[in-house]
Amino acid sequence: MKLKYLFLSLILIVALSCDKNDDDDYEFVQVATPQLMSKSAFRSSVKVAVPKTIEEPGKIYVYQDYIFVGDVDSGIHVIDNSNPESPKAIKFIEIPGNEDMSVKNGFLYADSATDLVVFDLSDINNVFIVERLEDVFNVYDYDIPIEADDVDFKGVDFEDQIVVGWTLTTERRKKVDDHQIDVVFNDVAVLSSGAESATGIGGSLARFQIVDNYLYAVGNYEMAIFNIQNLEKPVLTDTQYAGWNIETMFQAEGYLYLGSTNGMYIYDLVNPSSPEFVSEFTHWEGCDPVVVDGDYAYLTLRGGNLCGQLESILEVIDISDKANPKLAARYDLENPYGLGIKDNTLYVCDGTAGLKLFDRETPDDLKLINSLKDIQAKDVIPLENSLIMIGGNVIYQYEYLENNIGLISQFKLN
Repeated sequence: MKLKYLFLSLILIVALSCDKNDDDDYEFVQVATPQLMSKSAFRSSVKVAVPKTIEEPGKIYVYQDYIFVGDVDSGIHVIDNSNPESPKAIKFIEIPGNEDMSVKNGFLYADSATDLVVFDLSDINNVFIVERLEDVFNVYDYDIPIEADDVDFKGVDFEDQIVVGWTLTTERRKKVDDHQIDVVFNDVAVLSSGAESATGIGGSLARFQIVDNYLYAVGNYEMAIFNIQNLEKPVLTDTQYAGWNIETMFQAEGYLYLGSTNGMYIYDLVNPSSPEFVSEFTHWEGCDPVVVDGDYAYLTLRGGNLCGQLESILEVIDISDKANPKLAARYDLENPYGLGIKDNTLYVCDGTAGLKLFDRETPDDLKLINSLKDIQAKDVIPLENSLIMIGGNVIYQYEYLENNIGLISQFKLN
């Protein structure tokens, strides 16, 4: 009997040891599995509809008397702002897979997952699609959930299917060294400021910029360049590597400034069909929109989340020598997102901490002159006569006052 118990004990010890070693060799990972739709069904779902409740406010854009508000991955809401004290939603342009937009001379350019779609806005009561360039973007490079440790593309047919969402699951897997996402895209094509009348104005979170006869669009690591001399018939002229983890793009005085999670890239537009890399300013990892005026660039880094480090700051970069940008100043913030410039005032959206106003008469020595609290601030567009801001589910409009701004209206999006 004693031998029997001894034998059973030895089996149990061995089993437990094996389990322990087994546990040491395995880990739990977050796996993203794509939600799919056929390209034919996806493309046929674009339509212009009546106004509807916004589900997830995205980016904002202003063109003439209209405010365009993105509804993340589903389309664009059009708001008549001819009376800023009482803006009115007038239609919803349903565009699956949409994140960005730009407008020039009555034509709206918007991404729809892998495609670029063009709408005629000349009659706002009769908006219609005039062109679609298929498979000019690779949205998969920046749509993968940032929480994912790996991506399961097994069974996906990139020729005939579109990724319209993601499902995250936890899987127990054997450990591998230097584990990281390694996604193959099967050679799928990868891919401000301006006059308010001819070309619209986007916020600092934009990935689209129109400069003269070209539309520039950035994804995670590549830039697509479109010739839009014929506004309703854009032509993809080139795609090129642009950097890594690109999030935003701003244009000023013949240059493109790309904000990434680990720095800012500068490109010149001497040859507008092929922007040329000039330099890179590197900082620690964080979410990073950028705006530029004169010899200085201003960018925010949001920490304390999946973007990167714990600290959240505003950086002022001296770009007087474009080939050698240098840090000029740094300021602590709480939860920063977008920012904008009007004259000598820098407006910084500090998330749940509200909107902050800085005097930038001396750009490398900013002075906080006001702070609008008890509101959420995500992105801002300073226009000539008013300032438009989005935060939470509200569009705010302000008039300029000395060292301050005064509320004109609030428009709730849902």
